[in-house]
Amino acid sequence: MSAAPSALPPLFTYPLDPLNEREIKRATDILMAEKGLPATTRFADFRLDEPAKADVLAWTPGAKVARRAFIITVDTRSGDIHEAVVDITAKRVVSFAKREARSAPYGQPPIIIEEFFKTGAIVKADPGWRHAMTRRGLTDDEIELVQIDPFSAGYFAREVETGRRLVSAVSYYRADIKDNGYASPIEGVVALVDLIEERVVQLVDDEEIIPIPKKKRNYNRESLGTPRQDVRPLDIVQKEGPSFSVDGWKVDWQNWSFRLGFTPREGLVLHQLSYRDGGRDRPIIYRASVTEMVVPYADPTTNHFWKSAFDAGEYGLGKLANALELGCDCLGLIRYFDIPAADDLGQPMVMKNAICMHEEDYGILWKHYEFRNDTYEVRRSRRLVISFFATVGNYDYGFYWYLYQDGTIQLEAKLTGIIQTAAVAPGKSYPWGGMVDEGLGGPTHQHFFNVRMHMMVDGEKNTVTEHEFHPRPWGTDNPHGNVFDTTSRVLARERDAAREADGRTGRYWKISNPNARNSVGNPPGYKLIVQPSPLMLAQEGSYVRQRGGFATKHVWVTHYDPAERYASGDYPNQHAGGDGLPRYVAQNRPIENEDIVVWHSFGHTHVCKPEDFPIMPVEYAGFMLKPNGFFAGNPAMDLPPDRNGASIDGRDGSCCA
Repeated sequence: MSAAPSALPPLFTYPLDPLNEREIKRATDILMAEKGLPATTRFADFRLDEPAKADVLAWTPGAKVARRAFIITVDTRSGDIHEAVVDITAKRVVSFAKREARSAPYGQPPIIIEEFFKTGAIVKADPGWRHAMTRRGLTDDEIELVQIDPFSAGYFAREVETGRRLVSAVSYYRADIKDNGYASPIEGVVALVDLIEERVVQLVDDEEIIPIPKKKRNYNRESLGTPRQDVRPLDIVQKEGPSFSVDGWKVDWQNWSFRLGFTPREGLVLHQLSYRDGGRDRPIIYRASVTEMVVPYADPTTNHFWKSAFDAGEYGLGKLANALELGCDCLGLIRYFDIPAADDLGQPMVMKNAICMHEEDYGILWKHYEFRNDTYEVRRSRRLVISFFATVGNYDYGFYWYLYQDGTIQLEAKLTGIIQTAAVAPGKSYPWGGMVDEGLGGPTHQHFFNVRMHMMVDGEKNTVTEHEFHPRPWGTDNPHGNVFDTTSRVLARERDAAREADGRTGRYWKISNPNARNSVGNPPGYKLIVQPSPLMLAQEGSYVRQRGGFATKHVWVTHYDPAERYASGDYPNQHAGGDGLPRYVAQNRPIENEDIVVWHSFGHTHVCKPEDFPIMPVEYAGFMLKPNGFFAGNPAMDLPPDRNGASIDGRDGSCCA
């Protein structure tokens, strides 16, 4: 007898669980059939339409909840765009609205994978582009090997842009298919491609020809030669297994609890992050994710002035997530999560190993040696790491959430990959960045990320206060000149809360619950610690500044609105600007003792150097949330002592035993 077929898994176990493959297939079938969509329909976004917060918090196991999919479609023949909500449970389309993208302020759905490959074929079939390559001395065979990079076109109020779905294409010389094309940029040629008409609608071919740098700077193993021989294995071993437990999409680690989510635009999402304190689960953040990033370039020349990629809204960080590799991307006793997703045709697929979770040692957590009575106590810190990596064209970005045993929360963005490059004429300097090799420059640029945190510190109503340190003037209340004060003010309305960091005053922000009291009679809270890094340096009135307004302030606070999901707005691709956070806070809603969202913009200003090429060593950017009056004492005092099990000179670790 043959074995009985296994039962299909339930559609979901919790209202915030990502859509599974079965649900994705069902939602696509319902939408295509009910609306009679043509075969030219492509799916630019496909995610869980998250239930209302109140419904999630009120949900109990076994209770019914409608499972809905939010879908954005693009017709590759007509260019028509629709937003759809499909009720998978009820098997019907709840809404199907056409989006008008042919008039101001425009705005297109993200570029899809199919369009990346389509662009190369369109450009290489264009006679004008081929002529530009011939002018630069390339043969027909060499032309076929040219690497075409489709780049989001941005918005510059050009007549040719109006109502079109566009990408800008730049070209790179390769003598072999495996060559690193970014070592050989073809300067002065940019093709503007209409993805619906499938043709080049504008070609820029500079009169002055800059020679193509052809020095190979490959990074594949075969090209790198013999690796160094003095690296011994470093193994991370947990003989008794990890300290975390996983139930579906729910994770428990030490006193932490949260749920994982994933969307095509944001990638990793953390839901309902809480800390167990004295037998009580205390909420801290309802939902947290990176909703946008923008990379503006400071080179005004043909190939570069328009580059300002919004990597989440124009491409999708989640859509471009890597399949992470054991021992390479993640090290230790790893728990991977596969992510169900929809491809360009709306068909289910699985993104293998898209999320990596593991524990790692993080040095000393707390320590004291009391020599008077020979009391010596030390505890090591351990953190839980939840991460994913996205490759967006030339750059690779890792997003790492860290949870610590003392209640600290950290987000770290890791920037690596290949810098954008510019060909430089022999004997010339490069005024718009740094030289990275002979005839090769790297344009100066900035990377800005924005994280959205729907706060829930000990309850649904929170307040944000701003704090600074100031020296107190000499006087009777400061006779020795050593006193300094901490100032505090409540951010009462949205316009009050568009703020910049200030390293001189140590400015920080505290998110607290004014409706509760801690052990010393104050509101329990968390402290937001940010780096006072440069903000958007593009001039006021520039197109990139108008479109990336979120990067003009470090901190924003808004009254929670489920429709306000992204720092740059819903459709940053080819949008004329003014959307997202600047528009949200213009309403100037009250945010004191309200259901609030804290948004933080952070990043890195990059002046390129030779050490950044051919692959850039990781640069780091991020922030911390630290408990500030949230606990009655150090919550990590109950940690057991660890013992160092191996010493190169044979000494024991009895002090920690």
